[in-house]
This record gives sequence, structure tokens and C-alpha cells, in this order.
Amino acid sequence: MDFPLKGGVAVITGAASGIGAALAVNLAGRGMNLALADRNEAGLAAAAARARAAGVKVSEHVLDVTDTDALAALPEAVLAEHGHVTLLVNNAGVALIGSFAEVSVADFAWVMDINFWAPVHLTRAFMYALQREPAAHIVNLSSIFGIIAPPGNAAYSASKFAIRGFSEALRHELLGSNVTLTVVHPGGVRTAIADTARISQGIDPETARAATAEFTKLLKTSPEDAAEQIARAVQKRSGRLLIGSDARMIDRIQRIFPTTYWKRIARGQNNVAAAITGKKG
Repeated sequence: MDFPLKGGVAVITGAASGIGAALAVNLAGRGMNLALADRNEAGLAAAAARARAAGVKVSEHVLDVTDTDALAALPEAVLAEHGHVTLLVNNAGVALIGSFAEVSVADFAWVMDINFWAPVHLTRAFMYALQREPAAHIVNLSSIFGIIAPPGNAAYSASKFAIRGFSEALRHELLGSNVTLTVVHPGGVRTAIADTARISQGIDPETARAATAEFTKLLKTSPEDAAEQIARAVQKRSGRLLIGSDARMIDRIQRIFPTTYWKRIARGQNNVAAAITGKKG
């Protein structure tokens, strides 16, 4: 049986732009009420206004997902506005440019706090509300870099592998319950995450900007297309979703060559390797 979207309430983090904002509009069009969260107040207001055009109830929650007190307080605020929650989308995420040797411990922790710990805290915080519903669902955004781990992405890949492992274990623990879960692995989606990535102090800013510009050229899937695929995956209660032909191709390569996939990707796609690592192939 499909998961019911119409009349439900979705909590979406990172809702001010990119996939989060597109998913808010998509779910609003399907009749879902929304609780949108982001630290970007202006972007959040704009996304909320677009979603309200569909005639659904939308609440705005300005918060930083590294603030654990704010995360713990969010369910009460959402329930006060909407009365219940049927869908939690852990979408907020950041990127960090730099190899393991170049990245500080503080920057590594910053990535883990946002990409991994925030979803863990929010899932725990909302679990009671979700378990009270006849049917509820969780969406956790990983990445294709939660399936492969390119050089120059130690912190980011660590966070995305962590959210993948957490999601898969939790999905197995929830089997037979009213709560189902989808872990999403987007490939190249045209969001601002690369442009807003934090640059490690050990990297030349010009080199980082050039690498980011090259990487941005590889982003083919629109946020709206990604949002549509996520909405359909939620309806079908799919356990895993790969977004984009690039993600599906890379997933196949990793399965066939689990220890040598990067050599093969780098050899066959020097422009991809150069964009990811910031080095010429």
C-alpha cells in the first residue's frame, strides 16, 4: 500500500534552497502540510511562500541544526502548529573542501555535526510523534559519496557513509512497525552545496574555486527532478533511492570493483576526478 501524503505533515530541514525547497513545493502540491526548518531566514520565508501557494499549512522554524537544544525543542514547536507529524526529511547538509591532511579536526567535526549528528538527534526527537501515527516515514539524505569515497572528501564521505549506515540499521530495526525509511543517494544535483562549501585553511582559495567551478559543470539533475523522485520513493516506501544516471552508474562500478573503483572512475573520467579532487588528471 502506498504511503499517504495528502493531509500529512512533513518536517523538512535545509528547506531554504536546493532539494529541500523543491521538495517542500512538491509535497505541498500533493496536499501535505509542512514544517520547514533552516537557518537562512530569508530563504526559508521564500520557500514557505511558494509552498503556501498550494493551499496547505506551512510553518517556518529558523534554527541551526548544530544547536542540539533547538533540535530537541523542534518537535514541540511543530506539534503546537500542526498537531502531528507523518514525515521527517533530514535534508540539511554541508560540504568541506580538503584532504584529510588539510582538514582541521574542528572542520571535520562541523561536517559530522550537520550531516550526521543532526539527523540522528532529529530522528530521536521525532520518533515518538512518528510512532503515534498509523503510518509514518523518514527520509535521510546521504550522497553518492556515501557509496564511493573519492580523495579530497574524507570528512564529507565519512558523514555520508555514517548516515547511510545509520539509516540502513534503523530501517531494519523498524521492520514490522508503522515507520518506514528511505535513504537517498543523489548524484550531481544542481544545488548550491558546492558553491557554499567550507574551504580548509591549507588550500589555496583560487585552486578551491577553480575546482568548485569544474565540479559544478557535472551537476545535471535539477532540484525539482530530485524532489519528484524522492516524493515517489516515499509513496512507494522504497528503502533506497539513487538519483541520477551518474549515481546509478557509479553504484554499479563500486559493486563490481569494490576496492579499485576510484582508479577506474578516475582513468575513464579525468574531468570528474579533477573536479572532485581539485587536481588535474
